Amino acid sequence: QVQLVESGGGLVQAGGSMSLSCTASGRTSSTYAMGWFRQAPGKEREFVAAIRWSGGSAAYADSVKGRFTISGDNAMNTVYLQMNSLKAEDTAVYYCAGDTRGRLGVPLVASLYDLWGRGTQVTVSS
Repeated sequence: QVQLVESGGGLVQAGGSMSLSCTASGRTSSTYAMGWFRQAPGKEREFVAAIRWSGGSAAYADSVKGRFTISGDNAMNTVYLQMNSLKAEDTAVYYCAGDTRGRLGVPLVASLYDLWGRGTQVTVSS
């Protein structure tokens, strides 16, 4: 039974930076890929970024490409999301997700993940 725990989040001004982290604890299973999703009030949950541990393949949503960077430490079951040049549109609850089923490629759809954190609020002002 693996739990994902996010840290970081909070209030930041537009143009600023913020870093999120997520650590998986427990050892009933390990993750093959981890990702980040976000959801704003009244909006659907959307894909942000993901990384597959084998080979370090990463994928990004077009809206964050060039601004956000996903990285991690597979041995420590930790994934990070470095967010730069933040915009008001980035305001959302950010969720960490894990894939413990060893899918091929980088999971881009929420339904492909079977492990979720509680989320952390990121608010970008003006």
